[in-house]
Amino acid sequence: MILKKEHELLRKTVRDFVKREMAVYPDEVDKTGKIPKDVIDKLAKYKFTSSIIPREYGGAGADYVSYAIIMEEISRRCASTGTYITAASSLVALPLVNFGTPEQKEKYLRPLAEGKYIGCFGLTEPGAGSDAGAGQTIAVDKGDYYELSGRKCFITNAPICDFAIISAMTDKSKGTKGISTFIVESKWEGFSVGAHEDKMGIRGTETSDIILDKVKVPKSNLLGSEGRGFKIMLNTLDYGRIGVAAQALGVAQGALDEAIKYTQERVQFNRPLAKFQNTQFTIADMATKVQAARLLVYDAAMKKDNGEVPGLESAMAKYYAAETANEVAYKALQLHGGYGFIKDYPIERIYRDARILSIYEGTSQVQQMVIAGNVIKKS
Repeated sequence: MILKKEHELLRKTVRDFVKREMAVYPDEVDKTGKIPKDVIDKLAKYKFTSSIIPREYGGAGADYVSYAIIMEEISRRCASTGTYITAASSLVALPLVNFGTPEQKEKYLRPLAEGKYIGCFGLTEPGAGSDAGAGQTIAVDKGDYYELSGRKCFITNAPICDFAIISAMTDKSKGTKGISTFIVESKWEGFSVGAHEDKMGIRGTETSDIILDKVKVPKSNLLGSEGRGFKIMLNTLDYGRIGVAAQALGVAQGALDEAIKYTQERVQFNRPLAKFQNTQFTIADMATKVQAARLLVYDAAMKKDNGEVPGLESAMAKYYAAETANEVAYKALQLHGGYGFIKDYPIERIYRDARILSIYEGTSQVQQMVIAGNVIKKS
Protein backbone atom coordinates (compact mmCIF):
# COMPACT_ATOMS: atom_id res chain seq x y z
CA MET A 1 0.00 0.00 0.00
CA ILE A 2 1.55 3.28 -1.14
CA LEU A 3 0.48 6.51 0.55
CA LYS A 4 1.25 10.05 -0.51
CA LYS A 5 4.24 11.85 1.01
CA GLU A 6 1.95 14.19 2.95
CA HIS A 7 0.25 11.17 4.50
CA GLU A 8 3.54 9.67 5.61
CA LEU A 9 4.53 13.06 7.06
CA LEU A 10 1.24 13.19 8.94
CA ARG A 11 1.86 9.71 10.34
CA LYS A 12 5.26 10.82 11.65
CA THR A 13 3.68 13.93 13.18
CA VAL A 14 1.03 11.89 14.99
CA ARG A 15 3.59 9.34 16.18
CA ASP A 16 5.74 12.15 17.58
CA PHE A 17 2.68 13.54 19.38
CA VAL A 18 1.88 10.14 20.85
CA LYS A 19 5.46 9.63 22.02
CA ARG A 20 5.64 13.12 23.53
CA GLU A 21 2.19 13.49 25.08
CA MET A 22 0.96 9.95 25.75
CA ALA A 23 3.91 8.10 27.27
CA VAL A 24 2.36 6.95 30.57
CA TYR A 25 -1.00 8.53 29.93
CA PRO A 26 -3.12 5.48 28.84
CA ASP A 27 -2.81 3.84 32.27
CA GLU A 28 -3.76 7.09 34.02
CA VAL A 29 -6.80 7.47 31.76
CA ASP A 30 -7.83 3.89 32.48
CA LYS A 31 -7.68 4.53 36.24
CA THR A 32 -9.29 7.97 36.39
CA GLY A 33 -12.01 7.33 33.78
CA LYS A 34 -11.38 10.56 31.91
CA ILE A 35 -9.07 12.14 29.36
CA PRO A 36 -7.14 15.09 30.87
CA LYS A 37 -8.35 18.52 29.77
CA ASP A 38 -4.88 19.51 28.57
CA VAL A 39 -4.79 16.50 26.22
CA ILE A 40 -8.28 17.33 24.90
CA ASP A 41 -7.07 20.87 24.22
CA LYS A 42 -3.98 19.62 22.40
CA LEU A 43 -6.03 17.22 20.27
CA ALA A 44 -8.08 20.22 19.17
CA LYS A 45 -5.00 22.42 18.70
CA TYR A 46 -3.40 19.92 16.32
CA LYS A 47 -6.80 19.42 14.62
CA PHE A 48 -6.79 15.69 15.34
CA THR A 49 -10.44 16.00 16.40
CA SER A 50 -11.37 18.14 13.40
CA SER A 51 -9.37 16.62 10.55
CA ILE A 52 -12.40 16.10 8.28
CA ILE A 53 -14.19 19.33 9.19
CA PRO A 54 -13.88 21.85 6.32
CA ARG A 55 -11.33 24.64 6.74
CA GLU A 56 -13.99 27.34 6.40
CA TYR A 57 -15.40 26.11 9.71
CA GLY A 58 -12.10 25.82 11.55
CA GLY A 59 -11.15 22.23 10.71
CA ALA A 60 -8.16 20.83 8.84
CA GLY A 61 -10.17 20.01 5.70
CA ALA A 62 -8.17 16.81 5.36
CA ASP A 63 -9.12 13.64 3.51
CA TYR A 64 -10.27 10.34 5.00
CA VAL A 65 -6.89 8.69 4.59
CA SER A 66 -5.52 11.38 6.92
CA TYR A 67 -8.38 10.72 9.34
CA ALA A 68 -7.62 6.98 9.28
CA ILE A 69 -3.93 7.65 9.97
CA ILE A 70 -4.78 9.81 12.99
CA MET A 71 -7.18 7.20 14.33
CA GLU A 72 -4.76 4.32 13.80
CA GLU A 73 -1.76 5.99 15.42
CA ILE A 74 -3.63 7.46 18.41
CA SER A 75 -5.54 4.22 19.07
CA ARG A 76 -2.35 2.21 18.78
CA ARG A 77 -1.39 3.87 22.05
CA CYS A 78 -4.77 4.60 23.66
CA ALA A 79 -8.15 3.32 22.47
CA SER A 80 -10.01 5.68 24.81
CA THR A 81 -8.51 8.70 23.07
CA GLY A 82 -9.35 7.14 19.71
CA THR A 83 -12.98 6.86 20.79
CA TYR A 84 -13.01 10.51 21.86
CA ILE A 85 -11.63 11.55 18.46
CA THR A 86 -13.99 9.49 16.33
CA ALA A 87 -17.00 10.70 18.34
CA ALA A 88 -16.03 14.30 17.62
CA SER A 89 -14.82 13.79 14.05
CA SER A 90 -17.49 11.58 12.58
CA LEU A 91 -20.51 11.05 14.81
CA VAL A 92 -20.94 14.72 15.70
CA ALA A 93 -19.18 16.65 12.95
CA LEU A 94 -20.36 14.61 9.95
CA PRO A 95 -24.11 15.18 10.31
CA LEU A 96 -23.44 18.89 10.76
CA VAL A 97 -21.14 19.01 7.73
CA ASN A 98 -23.48 17.03 5.48
CA PHE A 99 -26.91 18.22 6.62
CA GLY A 100 -26.48 21.37 8.72
CA THR A 101 -27.57 24.83 7.63
CA PRO A 102 -24.92 27.59 7.39
CA GLU A 103 -26.26 28.98 10.66
CA GLN A 104 -26.04 25.60 12.41
CA LYS A 105 -22.51 25.08 11.15
CA GLU A 106 -21.42 28.47 12.39
CA LYS A 107 -23.07 28.00 15.77
CA TYR A 108 -22.04 24.40 16.48
CA LEU A 109 -19.52 23.07 13.94
CA ARG A 110 -17.01 25.92 14.24
CA PRO A 111 -16.70 25.82 18.05
CA LEU A 112 -16.54 22.01 17.82
CA ALA A 113 -13.60 22.30 15.42
CA GLU A 114 -11.91 24.91 17.59
CA GLY A 115 -12.21 22.79 20.72
CA LYS A 116 -14.58 25.21 22.43
CA TYR A 117 -17.47 22.72 22.32
CA ILE A 118 -17.68 18.99 22.96
CA GLY A 119 -20.49 17.15 21.21
CA CYS A 120 -22.05 13.70 21.41
CA PHE A 121 -24.29 11.52 19.24
CA GLY A 122 -27.49 10.22 20.81
CA LEU A 123 -28.89 7.28 18.86
CA THR A 124 -28.86 4.13 21.02
CA GLU A 125 -31.78 3.56 23.40
CA PRO A 126 -32.23 1.02 26.23
CA GLY A 127 -34.93 -1.02 24.47
CA ALA A 128 -33.92 -0.48 20.87
CA GLY A 129 -30.17 -0.98 20.45
CA SER A 130 -29.38 -1.21 16.75
CA ASP A 131 -33.08 -1.17 15.79
CA ALA A 132 -33.48 2.54 15.11
CA GLY A 133 -37.14 2.14 14.19
CA ALA A 134 -37.90 0.90 17.70
CA GLY A 135 -36.77 4.12 19.37
CA GLN A 136 -39.04 5.58 22.05
CA THR A 137 -37.67 9.13 22.16
CA ILE A 138 -40.35 11.43 20.77
CA ALA A 139 -40.40 14.97 19.45
CA VAL A 140 -43.74 16.75 19.59
CA ASP A 141 -44.29 19.76 17.34
CA LYS A 142 -45.43 22.62 19.58
CA GLY A 143 -45.57 25.30 16.90
CA ASP A 144 -42.50 27.41 17.63
CA TYR A 145 -40.46 24.52 18.97
CA TYR A 146 -40.27 20.74 19.38
CA GLU A 147 -40.64 19.10 22.77
CA LEU A 148 -38.28 16.14 23.17
CA SER A 149 -38.75 13.39 25.74
CA GLY A 150 -36.92 10.08 26.04
CA ARG A 151 -33.70 8.40 27.05
CA LYS A 152 -30.50 7.54 25.19
CA CYS A 153 -27.90 5.11 26.54
CA PHE A 154 -24.17 4.34 26.16
CA ILE A 155 -23.52 7.85 24.83
CA THR A 156 -19.82 8.71 24.50
CA ASN A 157 -18.97 12.18 25.90
CA ALA A 158 -22.49 12.70 27.26
CA PRO A 159 -21.29 13.75 30.76
CA ILE A 160 -19.05 16.47 29.30
CA CYS A 161 -20.98 17.52 26.19
CA ASP A 162 -22.12 21.02 25.27
CA PHE A 163 -24.63 19.71 22.75
CA ALA A 164 -25.92 16.43 21.39
CA ILE A 165 -27.11 15.21 18.01
CA ILE A 166 -30.36 13.45 18.98
CA SER A 167 -32.66 11.22 16.94
CA ALA A 168 -36.35 11.23 17.86
CA MET A 169 -39.70 10.13 16.46
CA THR A 170 -41.72 12.98 14.99
CA ASP A 171 -44.27 10.54 13.51
CA LYS A 172 -44.13 7.06 15.01
CA SER A 173 -46.73 5.72 12.55
CA LYS A 174 -44.17 6.06 9.73
CA GLY A 175 -41.50 3.89 11.33
CA THR A 176 -38.00 4.85 10.22
CA LYS A 177 -39.48 7.50 7.91
CA GLY A 178 -40.86 9.22 10.98
CA ILE A 179 -37.43 9.79 12.57
CA SER A 180 -35.96 13.29 12.73
CA THR A 181 -32.65 14.60 14.04
CA PHE A 182 -32.10 17.55 16.38
CA ILE A 183 -29.25 19.57 17.83
CA VAL A 184 -29.92 19.75 21.57
CA GLU A 185 -27.85 21.85 23.97
CA SER A 186 -27.01 20.30 27.33
CA LYS A 187 -27.70 23.56 29.21
CA TRP A 188 -31.39 23.55 28.23
CA GLU A 189 -33.97 22.77 30.86
CA GLY A 190 -34.95 19.11 30.92
CA PHE A 191 -31.60 17.86 29.60
CA SER A 192 -29.68 15.71 32.08
CA VAL A 193 -27.26 12.79 32.09
CA GLY A 194 -27.06 9.57 34.08
CA ALA A 195 -24.14 8.18 36.04
CA HIS A 196 -20.82 7.73 34.29
CA GLU A 197 -20.82 4.07 33.19
CA ASP A 198 -18.17 1.90 34.89
CA LYS A 199 -17.01 0.20 31.71
CA MET A 200 -14.86 -2.84 31.08
CA GLY A 201 -12.68 -1.04 28.53
CA ILE A 202 -12.13 2.36 26.89
CA ARG A 203 -12.56 3.62 30.43
CA GLY A 204 -11.11 7.02 29.59
CA THR A 205 -14.11 8.05 27.52
CA GLU A 206 -16.90 9.41 29.69
CA THR A 207 -20.09 7.53 28.91
CA SER A 208 -23.60 7.85 30.29
CA ASP A 209 -27.30 8.02 29.48
CA ILE A 210 -28.94 11.20 28.25
CA ILE A 211 -32.35 11.93 29.77
CA LEU A 212 -34.69 14.29 27.93
CA ASP A 213 -37.65 15.55 29.91
CA LYS A 214 -39.81 17.81 27.74
CA VAL A 215 -36.78 19.68 26.39
CA LYS A 216 -37.81 22.65 24.24
CA VAL A 217 -35.80 22.57 21.01
CA PRO A 218 -36.15 25.54 18.61
CA LYS A 219 -37.31 24.75 15.09
CA SER A 220 -33.99 26.17 13.89
CA ASN A 221 -32.24 23.22 15.57
CA LEU A 222 -33.92 20.58 13.41
CA LEU A 223 -31.08 18.98 11.44
CA GLY A 224 -32.09 18.39 7.84
CA SER A 225 -35.81 18.17 7.25
CA GLU A 226 -38.47 16.41 9.32
CA GLY A 227 -38.53 12.66 8.69
CA ARG A 228 -34.99 12.60 7.33
CA GLY A 229 -33.34 11.45 10.54
CA PHE A 230 -32.90 7.82 9.57
CA LYS A 231 -31.05 8.80 6.39
CA ILE A 232 -28.84 11.16 8.39
CA MET A 233 -27.98 8.38 10.84
CA LEU A 234 -27.18 5.84 8.12
CA ASN A 235 -25.01 8.36 6.28
CA THR A 236 -23.16 9.19 9.49
CA LEU A 237 -22.58 5.56 10.44
CA ASP A 238 -21.47 4.53 6.94
CA TYR A 239 -18.64 7.05 7.01
CA GLY A 240 -18.12 6.81 10.76
CA ARG A 241 -17.24 3.13 10.42
CA ILE A 242 -14.03 4.13 8.66
CA GLY A 243 -12.89 5.85 11.83
CA VAL A 244 -13.84 2.92 14.08
CA ALA A 245 -12.17 0.49 11.67
CA ALA A 246 -8.99 2.56 11.84
CA GLN A 247 -9.29 2.60 15.63
CA ALA A 248 -9.57 -1.20 15.66
CA LEU A 249 -6.54 -1.41 13.38
CA GLY A 250 -4.58 0.75 15.82
CA VAL A 251 -5.60 -1.43 18.78
CA ALA A 252 -4.58 -4.57 16.86
CA GLN A 253 -1.21 -3.05 15.96
CA GLY A 254 -0.70 -1.96 19.58
CA ALA A 255 -1.38 -5.50 20.78
CA LEU A 256 1.05 -6.89 18.20
CA ASP A 257 3.69 -4.37 19.33
CA GLU A 258 3.34 -5.52 22.93
CA ALA A 259 3.55 -9.19 21.93
CA ILE A 260 6.75 -8.66 19.95
CA LYS A 261 8.33 -6.59 22.72
CA TYR A 262 7.47 -9.11 25.43
CA THR A 263 8.55 -12.24 23.53
CA GLN A 264 11.90 -10.63 22.70
CA GLU A 265 12.53 -9.77 26.36
CA ARG A 266 11.08 -12.84 28.11
CA VAL A 267 13.57 -15.71 28.42
CA GLN A 268 12.50 -19.33 28.92
CA PHE A 269 14.81 -22.35 28.78
CA ASN A 270 17.74 -19.99 28.11
CA ARG A 271 16.13 -18.54 24.99
CA PRO A 272 13.88 -15.53 24.32
CA LEU A 273 10.30 -16.61 23.59
CA ALA A 274 10.66 -15.00 20.17
CA LYS A 275 13.15 -17.73 19.21
CA PHE A 276 10.59 -20.51 19.63
CA GLN A 277 8.91 -21.68 16.44
CA ASN A 278 5.44 -21.73 17.99
CA THR A 279 5.82 -18.09 19.03
CA GLN A 280 7.00 -17.17 15.55
CA PHE A 281 4.02 -18.88 13.94
CA THR A 282 1.65 -16.99 16.25
CA ILE A 283 3.34 -13.64 15.57
CA ALA A 284 3.28 -14.31 11.83
CA ASP A 285 -0.45 -15.02 11.93
CA MET A 286 -1.12 -11.87 13.97
CA ALA A 287 0.98 -9.64 11.73
CA THR A 288 -0.63 -10.97 8.56
CA LYS A 289 -4.14 -10.29 9.85
CA VAL A 290 -3.20 -6.81 11.02
CA GLN A 291 -1.85 -5.99 7.57
CA ALA A 292 -4.99 -7.40 5.91
CA ALA A 293 -7.11 -5.17 8.16
CA ARG A 294 -4.92 -2.20 7.25
CA LEU A 295 -5.53 -2.75 3.53
CA LEU A 296 -9.30 -2.91 4.08
CA VAL A 297 -9.31 0.24 6.21
CA TYR A 298 -7.33 2.35 3.77
CA ASP A 299 -9.23 0.97 0.78
CA ALA A 300 -12.47 2.26 2.33
CA ALA A 301 -10.86 5.62 3.14
CA MET A 302 -9.49 6.00 -0.39
CA LYS A 303 -12.85 5.19 -1.96
CA LYS A 304 -14.46 7.90 0.16
CA ASP A 305 -11.77 10.35 -0.94
CA ASN A 306 -12.43 9.40 -4.58
CA GLY A 307 -16.06 10.42 -4.24
CA GLU A 308 -17.53 6.95 -3.85
CA VAL A 309 -19.98 5.86 -1.15
CA PRO A 310 -18.05 3.06 0.58
CA GLY A 311 -20.93 1.46 2.47
CA LEU A 312 -19.78 -2.08 1.69
CA GLU A 313 -16.08 -1.31 2.09
CA SER A 314 -16.50 0.50 5.41
CA ALA A 315 -18.62 -2.35 6.78
CA MET A 316 -15.99 -4.89 5.69
CA ALA A 317 -13.21 -2.81 7.19
CA LYS A 318 -15.03 -2.30 10.48
CA TYR A 319 -16.04 -5.96 10.74
CA TYR A 320 -12.66 -7.45 9.90
CA ALA A 321 -10.54 -4.92 11.80
CA ALA A 322 -12.68 -5.27 14.93
CA GLU A 323 -12.53 -9.05 14.89
CA THR A 324 -8.80 -8.91 14.19
CA ALA A 325 -8.23 -6.55 17.11
CA ASN A 326 -9.97 -8.99 19.44
CA GLU A 327 -8.10 -12.02 18.08
CA VAL A 328 -4.70 -10.34 18.11
CA ALA A 329 -5.23 -8.91 21.61
CA TYR A 330 -6.19 -12.39 22.84
CA LYS A 331 -3.14 -14.04 21.28
CA ALA A 332 -0.87 -11.27 22.58
CA LEU A 333 -2.22 -11.82 26.09
CA GLN A 334 -1.67 -15.58 25.74
CA LEU A 335 1.95 -14.97 24.75
CA HIS A 336 2.38 -12.94 27.94
CA GLY A 337 1.19 -15.90 30.00
CA GLY A 338 0.27 -15.00 33.58
CA TYR A 339 1.82 -11.55 33.22
CA GLY A 340 -0.82 -10.66 30.65
CA PHE A 341 -3.41 -10.94 33.40
CA ILE A 342 -1.71 -8.27 35.49
CA LYS A 343 -2.34 -4.55 35.12
CA ASP A 344 1.38 -3.80 35.13
CA TYR A 345 1.45 -4.86 31.49
CA PRO A 346 -0.32 -2.79 28.80
CA ILE A 347 -1.79 -5.86 27.10
CA GLU A 348 -4.26 -6.29 29.98
CA ARG A 349 -5.80 -2.89 29.19
CA ILE A 350 -5.56 -3.41 25.41
CA TYR A 351 -7.41 -6.73 25.73
CA ARG A 352 -10.27 -5.04 27.61
CA ASP A 353 -10.36 -2.11 25.18
CA ALA A 354 -10.59 -4.40 22.15
CA ARG A 355 -13.94 -5.88 23.19
CA ILE A 356 -15.94 -2.72 22.44
CA LEU A 357 -14.78 -2.66 18.83
CA SER A 358 -17.05 -5.57 17.89
CA ILE A 359 -19.98 -3.90 19.64
CA TYR A 360 -20.29 -0.18 19.07
CA GLU A 361 -21.25 1.68 15.88
CA GLY A 362 -22.95 -1.53 14.82
CA THR A 363 -22.03 -4.96 16.15
CA SER A 364 -20.07 -7.39 14.00
CA GLN A 365 -23.36 -9.11 13.23
CA VAL A 366 -24.81 -5.83 11.94
CA GLN A 367 -21.75 -5.39 9.70
CA GLN A 368 -22.22 -8.93 8.39
CA MET A 369 -25.83 -8.08 7.50
CA VAL A 370 -24.69 -4.94 5.66
CA ILE A 371 -21.99 -6.86 3.82
CA ALA A 372 -24.28 -9.75 2.87
CA GLY A 373 -27.00 -7.35 1.73
CA ASN A 374 -24.58 -5.59 -0.61
CA VAL A 375 -22.94 -8.75 -1.93
CA ILE A 376 -26.20 -10.62 -2.54
CA LYS A 377 -27.77 -7.62 -4.25
CA LYS A 378 -24.85 -7.40 -6.67
CA SER A 379 -24.89 -11.10 -7.59
